[in-house]
Amino acid sequence: MLSDSLRDFLGHIRLERGLSELTALAYKSDLELFLGYLDNELKLSDFSEVVRDDILDFLELGQADGLSSSTLARRLVSIKVFFRFLAFEKVISHDITEIMDGPRLWQVLPDFLGVSEVDSLLAVYSGKHELLAIRNCAILEVLYASGLRASELTSLRLDKVDFNEGYLRVLGKRDKERVVPFGQEASQAMLRYLREVRPKHDKSGVALEFFLSVNGRPLTRERIWMIVQDAARLAGIEKRIYPHLLRHSFATHLLNNGADLRVIQEMLGHASVETTQIYTHTDVNRMAQAHKQFHPRS
Repeated sequence: MLSDSLRDFLGHIRLERGLSELTALAYKSDLELFLGYLDNELKLSDFSEVVRDDILDFLELGQADGLSSSTLARRLVSIKVFFRFLAFEKVISHDITEIMDGPRLWQVLPDFLGVSEVDSLLAVYSGKHELLAIRNCAILEVLYASGLRASELTSLRLDKVDFNEGYLRVLGKRDKERVVPFGQEASQAMLRYLREVRPKHDKSGVALEFFLSVNGRPLTRERIWMIVQDAARLAGIEKRIYPHLLRHSFATHLLNNGADLRVIQEMLGHASVETTQIYTHTDVNRMAQAHKQFHPRS
């Protein structure tokens, strides 16, 4: 059970690390909330099932509830220390939080990127002729155009992209498929990648995934993180950037331009109680219309 590992962790930090009772109580409070989210919202019973996006979604819910950046940063610290303990105790095979930048490096936990910041980010590889630049341009365009999680982008298959209709069929968390529109900018970037780059990477011609490494293998979530962070550095963006921030920017920009919140929630594939309580079925045509009308690059 999840609670058993939490009990072991609290005993560890009290007895072996000698942390104060006040610090232990802070860890306990943060982690009980997180474990409640895993249990009640995601129906998970094993830490090996948790992915990085689950943690980001948990923090995003707190952000939506109006929690301060310092509170969110403290929660992330608690989760990172806990997962380090789980990996050390062999409860999980590896620490999925290791690549996540520590909040000590963040001035704030940014809500989203401004439209001008997104434009700067997407301009980094636009018009370049190097193979990886063309691929990375398409990756950034798709992340922002469709609000995909990094894990959804890495698992996106060729046969799930419909250029005629402008839709992706995305396999989200817990293997739930949803349909998400993408605009003209993303379409052009993806088509260029398919013409000029992918055939050179998929020398065997049998790869199913849309985006590939130079060796013809599917990209990892870690590689997507690096691509986004490298682009932010080249764009001169000083915020700590990660793929989920583009997802949040996607939703925020649509909402700020008047898109219906329930349509956005369906595009994102949210599974939390807060979103499912106001969830209503939206057909594909309505999603496409909202995307075309309200997304800055559609």
